[in-house]
Amino acid sequence: MKRFGKKVLATVVATTMALGLAACGGASGSGDSGNSGSGDTAATADSGSSGGTIKVGIINNDPNESGYRTANDKDLKAMFCAENGYDASFSYSLKNDEQITAAQKFIQDGVDYLLLSAADTSGWDSVLKDAQDAGIQVILFDRTIDADESLYAASIVSDMDKEGETAANWLKDQNLSEYNIIHLQGVMGSAAQQGRSGALDTLAKENNWKIVTQQTAEWNAEKAQQIVQSVIDSGESFNVIYAENDDMAKGAVEALDKANISHGVGKDVVVMGFDCNKWALEELKAGNWNYDGQCNPFQASYIDDVIKKLEKGETLSEKTIIMEEKGFDASTITQEDVDNYGI
Repeated sequence: MKRFGKKVLATVVATTMALGLAACGGASGSGDSGNSGSGDTAATADSGSSGGTIKVGIINNDPNESGYRTANDKDLKAMFCAENGYDASFSYSLKNDEQITAAQKFIQDGVDYLLLSAADTSGWDSVLKDAQDAGIQVILFDRTIDADESLYAASIVSDMDKEGETAANWLKDQNLSEYNIIHLQGVMGSAAQQGRSGALDTLAKENNWKIVTQQTAEWNAEKAQQIVQSVIDSGESFNVIYAENDDMAKGAVEALDKANISHGVGKDVVVMGFDCNKWALEELKAGNWNYDGQCNPFQASYIDDVIKKLEKGETLSEKTIIMEEKGFDASTITQEDVDNYGI
């Protein structure tokens, strides 16, 4: 461990956490930073590290990327604040090289923990080794990376492969007379894209489904709308939209509506999304969409628990923590599901 005397501090932090949580929650509305691609530090909690607080550098994707990411960023800011004993700096980018540059800066700044949601699964070995040499603990959240487990302390993630398998198997179970699929991919190389794309690719090959087009819309609704519009303009037949997040599904539906193409339960086009934004689940319940796969954005409490254990010198019972998630079908979703799982 880099930090000395932290066993005593951990007790102080735990007490501060209990007393300051309500005040921290009020600060969570600050998740409106829009620094996509900047790679620069976007926000710092107003707390001096000289006072014994835990200094963390948090590298995330752009909070404006999607509803999921906005909720994720808000959750992190609510937890990693001065009232909870943290001095936190945030950096945002959708580009791996910019995230790596931010990580190097955090290492130079001497953070105690580096929290990372990687834009891409590869390319992290060198900077993680630098962090390890500097005595900095690395905790992955939201996304996995292709690196040896010895280079990070813990990983709190969704099972992206399982998310994709659950969705693709649901689609297979619909027993459509034919499968002509518009596949809208997220940012290429990200764990979410790889997991959600991989499962569909596998079943499409096994069952001779036709992939009408497979393009990245980079999680963006407008780009998704343009892709679907181009297919409509081409006159090619399709009956499934498999969008790797809710925003892209929304953009796809806008293109369908403009062309007066029906969609949803019992209609011409099956619409599938991921992330379970509340507005998306409401579309599902109304029968306008058919499926939405859950992706849990609330990892901050898991990370906080890991840090507290590490500060006490405890051995983690498991290095990889997989969050439970499910898929929702328009024919079975309830208002309770919308209220409990919508983000």
